[in-house]
Amino acid sequence: MTTTSWQPIPKLSLLLVDDDEELCSMMKEFFAEIGHNLDSAHNGRAGLACALGGTYDLVILDVMLPLVNGFTVLQQLRRRKDVPVIMLTARAQREDRIAGLNTGADDYLPKPFDPDELLARIRAVLRRTGKLSGSGSRTNYGNIVVDSQTREVWRGDQKVDLTSLEFDILDMLIRAAGRVISRDEITLTLLEREVDPYDRALDVHISHLRTKLERGHTLIRTVRGVGYVFTNEPDTSL
Repeated sequence: MTTTSWQPIPKLSLLLVDDDEELCSMMKEFFAEIGHNLDSAHNGRAGLACALGGTYDLVILDVMLPLVNGFTVLQQLRRRKDVPVIMLTARAQREDRIAGLNTGADDYLPKPFDPDELLARIRAVLRRTGKLSGSGSRTNYGNIVVDSQTREVWRGDQKVDLTSLEFDILDMLIRAAGRVISRDEITLTLLEREVDPYDRALDVHISHLRTKLERGHTLIRTVRGVGYVFTNEPDTSL
């Protein structure tokens, strides 16, 4: 499976509700390769529970589902949550498309589909719904600039080279600036494993971030026995 050359977009959290487990596995691999997370559910009831209980940027919803069909899932979802939805179906009849859009779908894609086309549809839907835009992607803290869209970090006029994981850690801390993020939360979310009290990997990544970003001014503070906090006091020195 190949991917086209897209402009970078922020890391997305997606949910695919489809009873084709092989398709779900392929889509999970496709989106992981380009830096996005995709969860899956294989029947309507489980899909609705995941969509309502999780925090997703967009839901990809098949029409033909076991237990509860996609139209019913969409109706229930629309009553309780505002999340963009793209519907999938093996049936390309005009009435299915109209029914999906009338129920509240943001877009409609017939099967079989090209993964790159699905990605293009996702981008278009997120832009239309205001969930994705070129503006607002930069966060400034004094001379530190973090661009979540391009995944670039600048200190003054100098670009800071971070690994993908270092960027994710920094982005997570900055989004919660002033609030302590526990080691458990960072480890489970970004390293995707249970916390081992003897595992110093996170400390090493934090140390690398400090070395690259701090110049005699603490930006990432350790809260002993708890975790880390990105200080509310920005570095204004060069």
